[in-house]
Amino acid sequence: MCGIAGHISRRGAPRIASVKRLSELLKHRGPDGAGEYSDDDVALAMRRLAIIDIEGGWQPIYSRDGRYVLIANGEIYNHVELRTELVAQGADFVTNGDVETILHVYALSGVDGFRRLRGMFAFALWDRSRRRLVLGRDRMGEKPLYIIERPDGISFCSELRPLVAAGLCEVSLDPVSIHEYFHFAYVPEPRTPLKGVRKLPPGHLLVVEVDGWQVEEHRFWDMLASVPIDAPPATAIRNVLDEVGQLIIRSDVPVGVALSGGLDSSVVAALAVRHSDKPLTAFTVGYAGRPKTDERDDAIALARHLGMRISEIEIPTQAVANEFEFLVADRDDPIADISGEGYRAIMRAARASNVPVMLLGQGGDELFWGYEWTRIAVDLADRINRGEAVDASLGNAMNSPLQLLRRLLGRTSPSLPTRTAPDRLPFYDMAPVFRSAEGRAIQMYSTDWRAQLAEVDAGALFRRPRPWTRPDLMVTELVCGTYLLENGIAQADRLGMASSIEARLPLVDYRLVETVVGLRKVRRDDKLPAKAWLKEAVKDLLPDWVLSRPKRGFTPPVMEWHRQIFSRFGRLLPNGRLVEHGALSDAAAVELSVGPYPNDSVVPLSFKALVLELWLRDLEALSARSRSEATYADPV
Repeated sequence: MCGIAGHISRRGAPRIASVKRLSELLKHRGPDGAGEYSDDDVALAMRRLAIIDIEGGWQPIYSRDGRYVLIANGEIYNHVELRTELVAQGADFVTNGDVETILHVYALSGVDGFRRLRGMFAFALWDRSRRRLVLGRDRMGEKPLYIIERPDGISFCSELRPLVAAGLCEVSLDPVSIHEYFHFAYVPEPRTPLKGVRKLPPGHLLVVEVDGWQVEEHRFWDMLASVPIDAPPATAIRNVLDEVGQLIIRSDVPVGVALSGGLDSSVVAALAVRHSDKPLTAFTVGYAGRPKTDERDDAIALARHLGMRISEIEIPTQAVANEFEFLVADRDDPIADISGEGYRAIMRAARASNVPVMLLGQGGDELFWGYEWTRIAVDLADRINRGEAVDASLGNAMNSPLQLLRRLLGRTSPSLPTRTAPDRLPFYDMAPVFRSAEGRAIQMYSTDWRAQLAEVDAGALFRRPRPWTRPDLMVTELVCGTYLLENGIAQADRLGMASSIEARLPLVDYRLVETVVGLRKVRRDDKLPAKAWLKEAVKDLLPDWVLSRPKRGFTPPVMEWHRQIFSRFGRLLPNGRLVEHGALSDAAAVELSVGPYPNDSVVPLSFKALVLELWLRDLEALSARSRSEATYADPV
């Protein structure tokens, strides 16, 4: 697990000083050491968090003949099996580390070889003979990679804040990205909030040929291309879960589990105990006064059942407000999720306990219909496909889903979303977080921003040509590529790395994803009870009182936290940075500064605005500091 950064030059020397600065700024991702490489075309740097091959796995990694240079962030879970195969094919390894397999699959098979990798990764591989740089990112996007393309070349980094702090990009908001943020509570990939900065999409490669300067992006994995599987779902899913369970506990350092009272983290804990030959520690978080949302008792009961040690963390209410601006900064991207402090507290506790690898349960809800609104979206798409009459509020098409969605949105919600475009697949506009912003967010902007965004559809991301042949598969892909990617996965990585913790997410293993999608191509499960396939697959691993427990989610005492946060920071919105950039009008900033929380909101616009304001202030402070530190500037 590491942080990586680099620059490949189109003309002139690469930005060596800037890359060195990026490495310094990524130290939290890799406190155990650093490595650098540069030549006439490229500068590469990395920070290492030592997890596998503690003594020998230093980077950059060079092939024996010196042709290939590799820096990588992540873990290749199938490195043991791959090493055996690659050695048989003639590979000559120089380390016992896992990521060296990336170098050899490329050396033997070119870019097609990356399909053999199973794990989480972002890497840069420099082919000195061909003067070619290959950047790659894992299939589900567990490891981030930000990219800036300029006339002088391409810069990349594991995080956004270092790019700003090193003076490689301006703090200039992209109006379309911010409009999407107010609807999604994060900026959907590959966009970022800043102009000129994007992310390499999951399952993609960026190949840069210096000679002739050719830059091409390739997709090497497509979730929906999964092969149909005609097998008992529980058996197929259990087989791959056991396979994943064996892979994700491979580590030369202690491993822990973030354990709530929910099914997903319980499955991960049970798999880890089943396949580990070392003691494991569970970490669970609770809240002052032990409100109904506190799940510590459930987590403790399961840990004892599984024979795990468990560590409790309690978050004082006042500490949430005290730490809020640091939480916003640690997440790197603006993510308006008030539960983030829970993840942050667990990661900090794990680091204090010298447990640098943590297993989390992200992915179970997205893969196995854990969110009611996703099943509502599929039901509505099916009805539209069948040509059922749909009035302006969709009421005639919804029947029982109408009642369910109104319950989710709150009693005051007068209607369901209007189909503003016939090709907009019902998806995130079924989610309360999107609904609370549609038609309202644009009224908050300055006059200039409203003009720019007048014709922009925040739901363009889920517009798909009709007919929608398999809405269930389309919604699965979308929820994994939006909410899971930019909320669940992003928070696990950034909040883990902020405390120098490697976060592993067994339930987003790509072969598990392919198995679920393959099974779904043969038989649909969206009308079954939530997580029916998963529960059947693990029914012998977990007690009935876990399998039958109602879903509660990772939910803190939201209203009290919201009040405390706005009491401390709400005053920053009037005449604040968002007003200066045009993202808020003066009147909207004043209105939002008191923290209004409408009944139909899950994440109110006021909270989204405050997160964005604090995030923007942090970046502008970093930018100002970089301008005063001329020693980090590269020659022009």
